[in-house]
Amino acid sequence: MRGLESLPTPVAEVITTATGAEHRHDPVRPRTGGPAGNARLTAWLGVLLLIAFLVEGVTLISLNRLVSVHIFVGALLVPLALVKTATTAWRMLRYYAGNADYRQAGPPPLLLRVLGPLVVLTSLAVLGTGLALLPLGESSRQPFLTVAGFAIGAFTLHQGAFAVWLVITSLHTLGRLVPALMLAGNRVGGVTVPGGAGRLSLLALTLGAAVVTGIVVLSVSGSYWGSAGFDAHP
Repeated sequence: MRGLESLPTPVAEVITTATGAEHRHDPVRPRTGGPAGNARLTAWLGVLLLIAFLVEGVTLISLNRLVSVHIFVGALLVPLALVKTATTAWRMLRYYAGNADYRQAGPPPLLLRVLGPLVVLTSLAVLGTGLALLPLGESSRQPFLTVAGFAIGAFTLHQGAFAVWLVITSLHTLGRLVPALMLAGNRVGGVTVPGGAGRLSLLALTLGAAVVTGIVVLSVSGSYWGSAGFDAHP
């Protein structure tokens, strides 16, 4: 792209990737699709996660009234986040293990490589601390530690994890949204990638597990609503 020559190489790489001007070449292999199949599966999981996180964010506007939706979507996010972590970890392991196809595809831009693990860790922190609030009930608002005059409890940890996650994931989303949408819409490469049925089956199973997880967590979390000061019920 014009005008990027004066920028540091890592920044220029992120911009060209984020705008869709350049794409990583993912080799296509039989049966599963190889790196190209992995990229498409990860893109679809990323789009689903983004939609679910946006819904979760909307519930914060009126948490007292939408607490049941907040709990359901929060639990639903866990299987999606775990499977996406698995697909990205698989790609990373294959690359660093010296697999020829993944070495040919190459790594993502440096800055996105740094953000990736932070997105995973903060996402798991938000979801983990959120789920921990349910069995703790009223005690989740009670501080168990004081640092520099600030009382810290389970609820505070959840809020802090969300704030850190929001900053990191916003940066990651800016760099990955356009490429993910293009991959999910099959607008990269113009070739058919084998393994589409398998990818759709895995997505369906993941969504099914996510919905079941949301229902189960919601069904056992009723005691938290009253004890935490929320009025909403399913």
